[in-house]
Formats: sequence, structure tokens, C-alpha cells
Amino acid sequence: MQPVPVSVIPSATRIRPRSALVASADVSFRKRLSEILTGLRWQVREAEGGAQAWAEAEATPPEAIIVDSWLPDLDLAEFLRDFRGCFPQVDLVTAGGSSAQEGPRGPYRQELLYALRRSQDTDTAAWNTAAALSGPIPVPDRMHADPRGGALRADPAPVALSPQNAATVPSHGRPAPTPPVPIRVVAPTDEAEPASSDRLPELIGDAPCMLEVGRRVRRVAQRMTPVLIEGPTGSGKELVAEALHRMSPRSRKPFVAINCAAIPEALLEAELFGHTRGAFTGAVQGRTGRIEAADGGTLFLDEIGEMPLALQSKLLRFVESGELQRVGDNETVRVDVRIVAATHRPLAQDTQAGNFRPDLYYRLAVFLIRTPSLAEHAQDLTLLVDHFMQRMGREAPLKRLDPEALAKLAAHQWPGNVRELEHVLERGAILAGEEAVLTARDIDFGFTVN
Repeated sequence: MQPVPVSVIPSATRIRPRSALVASADVSFRKRLSEILTGLRWQVREAEGGAQAWAEAEATPPEAIIVDSWLPDLDLAEFLRDFRGCFPQVDLVTAGGSSAQEGPRGPYRQELLYALRRSQDTDTAAWNTAAALSGPIPVPDRMHADPRGGALRADPAPVALSPQNAATVPSHGRPAPTPPVPIRVVAPTDEAEPASSDRLPELIGDAPCMLEVGRRVRRVAQRMTPVLIEGPTGSGKELVAEALHRMSPRSRKPFVAINCAAIPEALLEAELFGHTRGAFTGAVQGRTGRIEAADGGTLFLDEIGEMPLALQSKLLRFVESGELQRVGDNETVRVDVRIVAATHRPLAQDTQAGNFRPDLYYRLAVFLIRTPSLAEHAQDLTLLVDHFMQRMGREAPLKRLDPEALAKLAAHQWPGNVRELEHVLERGAILAGEEAVLTARDIDFGFTVN
């Protein structure tokens, strides 16, 4: 395991563990931060919002509180100001790593910053990668779109990742196998860094377009607002929908997904709304539809642009009234769901062409999130490769890529985007057999559809 920097190693002479309170609506962020602080011998309590954090502090004041970049129930600025006034002895740190309202620094601020940085940076599956790689590194500027065809290409300079003298990074406090891209933990400094509060664990990447996706998810997650996710096939639209559900007040309720393009038109209505026994040939018993199954939670309508026009009108009625009728039933059922839809089609143009109902489009597209193609965040290619290789390493011996293999990946157009990259790496790991290193020969793009 990578040794923790001396400056943040907890002293063995401390008798009573310090207490910390983590306030965030993001369950994943709270858990990561709590695990890291616990490893540093802190006693950690968690709060889902500002009101709960205040109640926890009043019951037993902690020595430190870490507050996420926004709170679902209280204004962040007001909470920080009032909390500082009522609990001046508590070291208050925001997710950006600063002390709220220029309050006094606690004696363990360095440990808090170290834990906070680790919890935030694991959202991208790599910690300080650009500064920590030893040997030649893939420079993001060398991976860019070919103006002739939008392909990712690499300049003649080789892309190389050197494993020498690099340390293995522990994951969530547990030893991890040697990663394909060597990384190390860097002790916290006071130097300014790019804001990481918009990163999401589901989305790998530091490109501005990826951070913008995370920012928009965080802004709308706590609301009931319908969301439309647009983006090319394989760009992670369902991951965004899952993140919206995870960070919403409905996270404890069902997340129900249905692909509108994968179910025959004759069965899609019954699949969505449910049906009674004998409603149609083969309906030997009644069945609850996907909409009703998502009651209290989130309904994800993938490829909504493929839904037949006749069914769009019935969905519109449900969106407007919150009531549905099972196929073959005269009674209405009231259902409370948040609708998140996704499509790879330009729905705004489809409405003008008469292929999609404009009234339904405006109901679903109250808040738009666009997932970028891999060509639009080419600088994240190395991070994505590292992420997928480490994930495959959980079930099989961990492999890494040689420089020629990485250069071959960088030169590909990626019409299938991140999903295609994942499949290419999985195929390469299989072709490599028992070899620990994937070469350019193992990178097989197969048949691609442009």
C-alpha cells in the first residue's frame, strides 16, 4: 500500500479519535470521504443536508465539518455564516477546501484537506495523474479531432506510460493491484487547482464538457424537473440518468429504465402502462407497467425518439395529469414519478419534421443535458483507458497497454464513443491471453458502423 505522506500520518499517541461531520446530498461523496477519514482515525457522522448537519452538531459538536459545494435544503452561504457564528470552535471546511468566512484553521486542517482531495479526485479514477506519472506521458494536446473527419489522432510523438518508480494507489483504504497507468498520492498543497465539485463518480473525465455535464446534473438533481439527455450512442446517457436519481430525494425509491426502441410497438404500451388479464391475446394475467413500478422514484425513458406517435399522445396525458390507465382497464391510477428521457436523435428537428409531438417534447425537455462524444473530450482517453483496465482487473489479472497500443487508440475515430472504447479494451484483454501487456496487435476495432 502507498504510504501516507508523513505530514498527514495520524500520531500513534492520540488517545481519543477526532470527530468529523460530512454534510452532502451526494451519498457516494459522503461514503468515500467517510472511509478515508475513518482510515485516518476519525469518527465520522454523515448528514444529507444542512438541517440534519445542524441537528447533529447541536447534539454533539464535532471537531470539524466538511460541507459539500451545495445543500439541498438550505442556502449554502447562509448556512456557512450562521454555522460559523453558532459553532466557532468547529473547523468548517467547504468542498473546495477553503475555510468558510475566513474562520480559524483547526489543528487537523491538513488531514481534512488530504481526505477531501482524495475523495474528490477518485471521481475521475486517477489522482493528480498529470503531475504524478513518471516517464513520458500522453500530452492531451496531442490527441485532437482531425478536421477532415472528426477522428481522434495522435501526433508523431509517441504516447508512452512508464511504470517505473510509480506507486500503487489504495482504493477506499484497501490495497489495490498495480494499475496500468502508474499514479501516486500527492500531499495537499495551498496551490490553486481546478474546481472538482462538479465531478461525478459515474462520469470519467476532466475535460470542460464533462465537468459541465456534472455541473448540470448537480444543479437539477434535487428538483422534480423533467430532464432530457441528448447525446450520441455510447456516450453515457444512462449513467447520467442514474446519477440524477442517485443524487435526488428519490434515491431510496426505484429507478426503472425502459428502452423504447427495444420493445415491439404492439407491446410497448402494455410494457409502459401495464395491462389487465385478457386485455389482449396472450395476457393470461394482469401486469404492472414500468411507469407504475417506478412510483415514488425515477422513470428513465431511453431512446424516447423511437416511441410511436400514437403512444406519445398517451404518454403526454400521463405527463400532464400524473394518471394512467392500464390496457384493458377503465380505472385510472395516480402515479408519482420523475421522468428522465434520453435520445441520440435531434428531437427539436424531429418535432419540426412531424416525427415527434412538439407538446411532449416541450414537456420532457424542461432541462437539457448533452453528453459529449469521445472526440469532444479526447484529452480524457488515458483516464478512460485506466478506468476500464482497472475495472477489468477486478475479475482477471490486471493488464496494461504499451505505447504503440495507446497510440493506436488515439488515432481511432470512435464512432461508438466510450462504449466502443470499453468493448475494444475488453476484446484486447481477451486477445492478449496470458500476456500482461496489450500491444497494438491486440487492439482490434472489428466492424464499425459509421
